[in-house]
Amino acid sequence: MENEIIVGLDIGTTKIACFVGMRVESGKVKILGFGKTDSKGVEHGVVKSITDTSESIRRAVKDAADQADVDIDEVWVGIAGQHIQSRPSHGSIMIPADHRLIEQEDVDRIVNEQYNTMLQPGEEIIHVFPQQYIVDREPLSREISPVGVVGKMLEADFHMVTANVQNLQYIKYAVQDAGLHIKGVVLEPIASAKAVLDDADRDAGVAMVDIGGGTTDVAIFYDGIIRHTEVLPLAGNAITNDIREGCNILKKQAESLKIKFGSCLVSAVSENDVIAIPGIRSQAPREIYVKTLAGIINARTRMILEQVDYSIKVSNYHKKLIAGIALTGGGAQLKNIKDLCELITATDTRIGIPNEHLDTSSVAFDELAHPMYATGIGLVLYGIEQSELENEGFEEDFFKEETSLKPAEETKRREGSHVDIFENMSDAPVVPEPEQDEEETKPNKKQPKKPKGESFDGRLKDFFGKVFGETGIDD
Repeated sequence: MENEIIVGLDIGTTKIACFVGMRVESGKVKILGFGKTDSKGVEHGVVKSITDTSESIRRAVKDAADQADVDIDEVWVGIAGQHIQSRPSHGSIMIPADHRLIEQEDVDRIVNEQYNTMLQPGEEIIHVFPQQYIVDREPLSREISPVGVVGKMLEADFHMVTANVQNLQYIKYAVQDAGLHIKGVVLEPIASAKAVLDDADRDAGVAMVDIGGGTTDVAIFYDGIIRHTEVLPLAGNAITNDIREGCNILKKQAESLKIKFGSCLVSAVSENDVIAIPGIRSQAPREIYVKTLAGIINARTRMILEQVDYSIKVSNYHKKLIAGIALTGGGAQLKNIKDLCELITATDTRIGIPNEHLDTSSVAFDELAHPMYATGIGLVLYGIEQSELENEGFEEDFFKEETSLKPAEETKRREGSHVDIFENMSDAPVVPEPEQDEEETKPNKKQPKKPKGESFDGRLKDFFGKVFGETGIDD
């Protein structure tokens, strides 16, 4: 459908944002309306309170609908959180004797067979990304489609992304309680990459790092294909909480200090600059050295970026990132974070702004050109692309992401209709997450090793010791 209106809903830890957009004649996307509200009921990217979350969704969607002057009933939703896991997979099938050449149904079959992969209890596949196709033991280049190739056996390597069924259900309930239907669920770094990267970035090799409020998401592209994804459990809220505790101030004050006066590099701030924080009731104002603030921010941001660096290295693509690292998300607004990232990763870094694919006639165009809106705008772009593929008969690049389909749903896919991943889930019992130790709840990939004799608390104590002559932090 030409000029179809698409709605993206970013359910984040610190904010819930809704974007209404459509493709225009220039080929870019015009944002017709957007709404943003504080996020309630969400922790580390996971819906905890359905009632609070649905109320926040309702307010953001109403603002976007009023501004765009449209009715909103279905949305593309981003998903993140520590429950997101990714893993490699390999599949192989024999080509039927009556197929002279490999046909589309053979490619569909090998993709659909990935949904028979053994998973942990309570997991659901949300994305399957083909990496490479192999015919009769001979790998095909990316430019050659397996369809039309002569062969008796088709193999393929895949990158699979899974989510916890219970957390998917909570998103569904919160969105439904707000009076909406979910058109599709998209891994947030995939959506953000749509907004801040282009084809040249993906071909050259790039790591997209989205630093949100509750999680930091990493997605690596090379040769036009997504190669690696990971969700890290540290992000902007951890920095805010460190400032709050280290300076003994309110959380709102800590967030304001971080944004207005914070720096990721201690060497970039003056020794004598002081910030006065209003006291509560009759208390005297509290004075905080800007250098103290920078030390706190540096310690936690360095820890986050060290984990990002480790994630990139274990992907084995760290030497192939010609386009470097693109930082986006609300955390990318921290002053000097680009310089600190380059210092830690030894990789060229830029701030990813989601305006490259936007039409300048979009509402509040200048305001939307902010890293914090990358996921929401990316969801609109993703939804538009999927809609266009459906309308074209699903003639999709074989190396682009596949939607989460079961084999029985293949007929619908071939007809070009979108399949709701929540279909047949509404009446199914919610599988509770097994009780796990704190260590087991961390991402499967090993976290980066800390420098010898150095921990986060140690860094803060050393810093405060230099400033005050004592640790300044209770043990």
